[in-house]
Amino acid sequence: MPELFDPLLAAGPVRDEAGDAAWLRALLDVEAALAQAEADVGVIPAEHADRIADVCREGYFDVAEIGAKAVGVGNPAAPLVRELTAKVGGEAARYVHFGATSQDVMDSAAMLVAKRALEPLLADLEACADQVAELVREHASTVQAGRTLLQQALPVTFGFAAAGWLSGLDGAIERLRSVRLAAQLGGATGTLASLGAYGPAVLTAFSRRLELAEPALPWHTERGRIAELAGALGQTCGTVAGITRTIVLLAQTEVAEVYEQAEGAGGSSTLPHKRNPVAAVAAQAAAQQAPGLVSTLLGAMAQEYQRAAGSWHAEWRPLTELFRGTGSAVHWLRTSLARLVVDPDRMRANLEITGGALLSERVASELAATTGRLAAHDAVAACTKRALAGEGELAELLAQDLLVSKHLSTERIHELLDPARYLGSAPLFVERALTAHEKGGT
Repeated sequence: MPELFDPLLAAGPVRDEAGDAAWLRALLDVEAALAQAEADVGVIPAEHADRIADVCREGYFDVAEIGAKAVGVGNPAAPLVRELTAKVGGEAARYVHFGATSQDVMDSAAMLVAKRALEPLLADLEACADQVAELVREHASTVQAGRTLLQQALPVTFGFAAAGWLSGLDGAIERLRSVRLAAQLGGATGTLASLGAYGPAVLTAFSRRLELAEPALPWHTERGRIAELAGALGQTCGTVAGITRTIVLLAQTEVAEVYEQAEGAGGSSTLPHKRNPVAAVAAQAAAQQAPGLVSTLLGAMAQEYQRAAGSWHAEWRPLTELFRGTGSAVHWLRTSLARLVVDPDRMRANLEITGGALLSERVASELAATTGRLAAHDAVAACTKRALAGEGELAELLAQDLLVSKHLSTERIHELLDPARYLGSAPLFVERALTAHEKGGT
């Protein structure tokens, strides 16, 4: 049964790949791979490895029961191994979990969970990037007020703004793809002493069986891989949060440059007129869980000696929740983008609120070429101040100014105040972002 908050904060396909059932499946897959790897190199008989793998695949194991028994030993691998041994039975039971320690199983399972959860996460993230790329193409020339510190600044295009989103999404995808997911097998203190001379060969076969990278040596207390994964997931959430925060701001009644459109979504419990960007809001809520979870995982890196007391145990829940939250954030971003409606007319109307004042820099720059910077600045600033005070249109006030009119014609003033003619390198940057996306990276 879904929990009260899961439909919002653990939405999308990643949830099922990072839940309790997924962890249990990964733990069993690790035990099967260990037995088969040991058979591959001649440590145990192949028929016993096959028996262990069959029980891992087909046997029934109760998640709640294993979790309850974990309190007696401090991790769920130990009670699972005990139950697996009982189910395997016979001579093969002697070789269940042979040469491994509980942390080997938990860490390798964590890597399997991560590998499996990354597949739907990247699929959703790539779909988001493709949706944004379409916005970039469609609105490459849609002029919009650029905003700094929440105030109108110089003009941009909505395609240029979305190109920034696209670059961030492509960067997150690239970071997630580059994460190192390695098997873990070291035995009690990382030396694989119980496997004798076979240890390195078993590690190689084990990694191959799990389709994970083979580490140079066990990483029981070197947690860079967990930190790297946490950082990549945190970066993804930060990217999603930045995009959806902008969507929410652009959807404000007073701005109204975009909105989400979906049947039965966006309403208010008390205000019938509301058109809330609920998917963007849900993405925000999920993404904002990430910083605390990432912080916990980074803090857990401080691990002592060859096996830590508590710090690696502290990783399981936040890593699980980080995947669930990141998956939800990306799912809701994808939903928001699918619902998003852009209003170019409103963007143009908002540009005109200042009567051209946001282009005063351009007028002053051109005027300065003949009058000098200070004289040009003072003349244009005075006209802009009067325009913002409601004394007239900026173009008319500039045309009436003695200094300005001496050097700039009325026609030229209107050209200088056209936001579509002061976009700098925005068109080039849009093309560069699209080219990078099409090549599969930043």
